[in-house]
Amino acid sequence: MIIGVPKEIYPGERRVALVPLVVPTLAKAGFEVHVQSGAGVDAGYPDSLYAEKGAKVVAERASVFGAADIITQLLCYGSNDINGRQDVPLYRRNQILVGFLRPFGSKEVVEEIAQAGVTSFSVELMPRSTRAQSMDALSSMGTICGYKAVLMAADCHPRIFPMMTTAAGTITPARVFVIGCGVAGLQAIATARRLGAVISAYDLRPAAKEQVQSLGGRFVELPIEAKDAQDARGYARAQDEDFYRRQRELLGKVVQESDVVITAAVIPGKKSPVLVTEEMVKGMALGSVILDLASERGGNCEISETGKTVVKHGVTIMGAINVASGVPYHASMMYARNLTAFLTYVVKEQKLNLNLEDEIVRETLLTNGGEIVQARVREFLGLPALAKQD
Repeated sequence: MIIGVPKEIYPGERRVALVPLVVPTLAKAGFEVHVQSGAGVDAGYPDSLYAEKGAKVVAERASVFGAADIITQLLCYGSNDINGRQDVPLYRRNQILVGFLRPFGSKEVVEEIAQAGVTSFSVELMPRSTRAQSMDALSSMGTICGYKAVLMAADCHPRIFPMMTTAAGTITPARVFVIGCGVAGLQAIATARRLGAVISAYDLRPAAKEQVQSLGGRFVELPIEAKDAQDARGYARAQDEDFYRRQRELLGKVVQESDVVITAAVIPGKKSPVLVTEEMVKGMALGSVILDLASERGGNCEISETGKTVVKHGVTIMGAINVASGVPYHASMMYARNLTAFLTYVVKEQKLNLNLEDEIVRETLLTNGGEIVQARVREFLGLPALAKQD
């Protein structure tokens, strides 16, 4: 089977779906890899490295799609809402598509992917299980985002992060507050701590307390309790508006005492909860920074603007999107390893495993045979359940 790696076309995207390192592993599993010329250059992987490892470098994008049985991308049409649609005419019926597809986004887009006849696997639907751990691209990109977010905030902040004792006196450390302690939030805590900041963190899931403390952070406990704080997959559950109102009241003091606030509270398939209000921002010190990693889904900060850095009430608010692309070399490497683990799992002896009894296959399979087949996605998009086939 031929795996095609087209160049990413989302504006500013620097990552690549597969790196030279994984080509021999895929070849050993019976795959042939075709890479569009220049696909890896922005991530630090020139064509020559792919050729050395046994991949075929192809000049034209259409040729990659035309020859490939499997197309691997980072931002497929769905996640790439700017210019991803231009790839749809290149799809072939029964071609396999693997990448970020934003299944809980636009119903029309997901239906268009289904109608193209491709068998698509959405990597962001990967179950959080031990078996699927090596395939979990969402966690890999979350790790990169948490790391990069701290560097971006530190670069923008007018003060330095660590405590310093100098001939000019002692400089106190920056106070960083992280809201949302999933993979990205925990990596943000670890990175800010390495830079010497004093860390506080909050998450509505009680299980996060121990993780925050193990990284040297202070866990902020609020005198309110979330109902069913996390689902079976380990993600935070959405709460009612009364809970979020009380939460905002209690978080306000910590936000206003912080130099840098990094928000990373996202609910899969739902709009991000507003946790930092404009009133809180007004109470922050001049020059403070808020970096909103949830801005792509509406934002945790009430006045962040998606994809923009703005200054409001003397506070810099960064509505960061596509943050992982800022560390393209290692982001690509991690993603490529996740995809390699997934592809070698679902394709055995040149045959695709579509056994829906297998949780990994069932959860990630988004479209097949012209239909949206993922049960949770169908429910979310308001589509009737598919009849079970014998």
